Amino acid sequence: MDHFNRKNGVLHAEDVAIPQIAADVGTPVYVYSTATLERHAQVLKAALADLPRVHIAFAIKANPNLAVLGVLARNGYGADVVSGGELKRALAAGMKPEDIVFSGVGKTRRELQLGLDEGIGQFNIELEEEGAVLAELAHAQGKIAPAVLRVNPDVDAGTHAKISTGKAENKFGVAIDSALGIFDRLSKLPGLNLRGVAIHIGSQLKTLDPLEAAYKRIGELVAELRAAGHDITHVDLGGGLGVPYRPGETVSSAEEFGAMVKRVTQGWDVTLMFEPGRFICGNAGVLVTEVIWVKPASGNPYVIVDAAMNDLARPALYDAYHEFEAVEPTGEKFVANIAGPVCETGDTFAMGREIDVVRSGDLAIFRTAGAYGATMASTYNSRPLVPEVLVSGDKYAVVADRIQAETIMGAERVPEWAR
Repeated sequence: MDHFNRKNGVLHAEDVAIPQIAADVGTPVYVYSTATLERHAQVLKAALADLPRVHIAFAIKANPNLAVLGVLARNGYGADVVSGGELKRALAAGMKPEDIVFSGVGKTRRELQLGLDEGIGQFNIELEEEGAVLAELAHAQGKIAPAVLRVNPDVDAGTHAKISTGKAENKFGVAIDSALGIFDRLSKLPGLNLRGVAIHIGSQLKTLDPLEAAYKRIGELVAELRAAGHDITHVDLGGGLGVPYRPGETVSSAEEFGAMVKRVTQGWDVTLMFEPGRFICGNAGVLVTEVIWVKPASGNPYVIVDAAMNDLARPALYDAYHEFEAVEPTGEKFVANIAGPVCETGDTFAMGREIDVVRSGDLAIFRTAGAYGATMASTYNSRPLVPEVLVSGDKYAVVADRIQAETIMGAERVPEWAR
């Protein structure tokens, strides 16, 4: 469920008309709904309420906007970060250091030190050498770093290959067959409190079967670790729950997920940690765009919009689907290709799709753009960096400015010898 609905034939974000935002801010522009963010945050918390001990950390990579993070912080969410920059964002948004989990396969020594300096709640260790370095850094300061070992369970998430993270050939975690030995060696190091294990097998999972298979493997590992004398108090189950992108598409609900987790983890006696991203913010955002031209072609016409692959990269990267709708539809439909103005053939959002009839100057949206949208944007072709707007009821504010080419050029330097 989201809060982007039509009133008197015009699409609104909560109680604000999309054309009003477009007129004031310009296009393209991301628009987020506070009510949708809050609803999804509370639905997941409620679904996990029957579990004995739970920690939920929002995966900041999905949407790092400070205003969005502030909404989630007020709803009791911590942060899952994968860089020093994301860690600083979490703190700036009001998330408590002890509620921050530092994941990521390539944490540098400087980033590990930053996590220690800020007193974060958990490091997710991706390889044995990283654990040894973290222990050394912490011990040198007389600190104990709370950590878990990320394990690769070799489970196919059944999602797009580029967002699958739990198969043996993926770069994340340590092989589950090696986990016991690595855990045993790292647990002996001073400066490290290795208190459990973590997994994350991929993103945009539509069914629970892969997650259940992975969780069962981790449950077996927890039993092995305890049998070897290790005190296991935390298990990080990651994220990955999918959202519907296409009309009529079905995905597993939060309630179904919570019931599965309760059944599979019964008797584990640990704090269960979760790191949702897309599930919270995906349907909470749209990308508003203006039609520049409807261009005749040898086949279907091209609808050229002012949003491009630099604003919303997912279709070009993953052939991802985003529903395209006119802001003020007439009820007429036609089959067209949707493309942006960037000088790449790959700058297309859809080919041969039936869509609302649109004309030059019309407004339209790409739905389900609240996750992995603005966060992946660039300034390719020297285009401005796309702005972001947050709506709450009948109020809205620009929460990230449109960064123009002049501002970006202002950060560049031409040395005397190159002139």
